[in-house]
Amino acid sequence: MSANERESWGPYPLILAGAAVGVSVTFLVDPRWGGFALGGVIMVAAALRFAGYAGQLAIRSRRTDVTTLAVFGFVLVLTSLLLDDDQLKAMILSLFAR
Repeated sequence: MSANERESWGPYPLILAGAAVGVSVTFLVDPRWGGFALGGVIMVAAALRFAGYAGQLAIRSRRTDVTTLAVFGFVLVLTSLLLDDDQLKAMILSLFAR
């Protein structure tokens, strides 16, 4: 493998390993911590894409990738934090009730 091929992967293996750990923690340990870890890994991917260390993370334009990854990661982290707080869940659900 040449240096150019190795550079083209960029942080992709790190993000993939982090996502695998997050999913494993979700199923084997606790969904809250697994979701939090997975959301954190996705937000790290957004930061790396924003910084230009994209490699195989670059799918669309930089703005689209960063926005999509950041929003999805934030929603995962927020959801994982809400899983145990019944009062906060009730308040949020009441916002969507008619």
